[in-house]
Amino acid sequence: MKLHSVRTFASAATPAREDQFAWKLAAMAADPVPVDDDVVEMIGNRIIDNAAVAVASLNRRPVVSARGQAVCHALRPGATVFGLSPHRRLSPEWAAWANGVAVRELDYHDTFLAADYSHPADNIPPVLAVAQHCGLSGADLVRGLAAAYEIHVTLVKGICLHEHKIDHIAHLGPAAAAGIGAALDLPVETIWQAVQQALHVTTTTRQSRKGEISSWKAYAPAFAGKMAVEAVDRVMRGEGAPTPIYEGEDGVIAWMLSGPEAEYLVPLPEAGASKRAILETYTKEHSAEYQSQALIDLARRLGPRIGDLSKVREIVIHTSHHTHHVIGTGANDPQKMDPKASRETLDHSIMYIFAVALQDGGWHHEASYAPERAARPDTVALWHKIRTVEDPAWTRRYHSRDPNEKAFGGRVTVVLEDGRAIEDDLAVADAHPLGARPFARAQYIAKFHALTDGVVEPHEQERFLDTVARLPRLTADGLAGLTVSVPPERLAWCQSRGLFDASDALETDSSGIDTARTDPTPVIAKIA
Repeated sequence: MKLHSVRTFASAATPAREDQFAWKLAAMAADPVPVDDDVVEMIGNRIIDNAAVAVASLNRRPVVSARGQAVCHALRPGATVFGLSPHRRLSPEWAAWANGVAVRELDYHDTFLAADYSHPADNIPPVLAVAQHCGLSGADLVRGLAAAYEIHVTLVKGICLHEHKIDHIAHLGPAAAAGIGAALDLPVETIWQAVQQALHVTTTTRQSRKGEISSWKAYAPAFAGKMAVEAVDRVMRGEGAPTPIYEGEDGVIAWMLSGPEAEYLVPLPEAGASKRAILETYTKEHSAEYQSQALIDLARRLGPRIGDLSKVREIVIHTSHHTHHVIGTGANDPQKMDPKASRETLDHSIMYIFAVALQDGGWHHEASYAPERAARPDTVALWHKIRTVEDPAWTRRYHSRDPNEKAFGGRVTVVLEDGRAIEDDLAVADAHPLGARPFARAQYIAKFHALTDGVVEPHEQERFLDTVARLPRLTADGLAGLTVSVPPERLAWCQSRGLFDASDALETDSSGIDTARTDPTPVIAKIA
């Protein structure tokens, strides 16, 4: 790795394009280094993981709405959408939109935490959609996803967005654009422009993750992916982007991040280095914010030691600055203690999550968030006895660049009514690569079955898993198999109408061919 300096320049002193940060990212994406076998394996794991969590969310309202928007944009050759027949193809930016919302809705896929937050598997929907639409191979897709992960992790390591209240999708947009460019084998100059354009249109505020958190939390990364697809399309036509987007005197650093006097040092792989950043990322065993993963596992361990939870006087979670201020009491969000809060808000309340995990001995992606579960009097009582405090030691470990020291957990002190204290700590989640039960292909497949059994037919489950197993050898036709369909009667459609009218959308007949609809009832208005 080489540290690259990123800072603001006056317009008269604009660096040559080859010295601009966006160009460095583009050059890294375009570097034609072979993808290592273990990286290919992990990319397959994350494709499985995305499909699992997407299927589990198929009939949740935000996903139904996004799918309803997407089906209004049929296109050949197009891309596939989770839940629909693989023969039903939609415009790639809209397929990326629908799939991105489905993947993100449950907050249940992979994560990488460093100077900022990220869910790098959010790159998969846009890169895969473009690969399907453009007739690319499995090897092309692997090359694109390896590049997207590399750039996403690089940005998250070097540039903190959240301290300036900028949402972390500002790192996703450039990563997805670069990944698409790498998959298509585009010139560095084209990728450079796409990276800049994608960043320019995806710098949004963190209000989407503050206070009463809405369904936009699921849509935000899908928006970044959709913008990345559109950015690549535009620059392929010869159009440019705001330049230099990072270093410009009216650019991102000067006005949205640390200001014109700031300098960021971002680690970039040397030319010819393997793209292995995906191996530094980690997925979730539990459907909750990643910084709660180790604490859920710790709650499972602590529960039997505490015994009667009604005898608890206070629980203090000593943890990192990030955990305390984002999902802890340091956020100063009263909604995080409200039994009537939205699912998205409860997902960002470690006080609620820890209370339920203590009581239930685990976590469930639906039952643990149910309104009746949140309103249980004994849960509310325990929940309101929990607070977080920042511990400098855990903050230091959170930011450590040593993977053996880096930690996202904390130390918990449980004080009972009789004055006795029970303490325990856990640095990383059990499913973490350094945890008690690291996830490998078998665990990803088990998670896939746990979330898709009863929704996806067994033969379709096995077909999908077999397709992933052949990922680097897939032809363009085979790439269409990287989706999961469900029987039509199991798929809900939105009752409400939006701006887009799906009455002329294409449907698939019994032969698997898209045909124009003759039924005047809009697809978007149908209920399965």
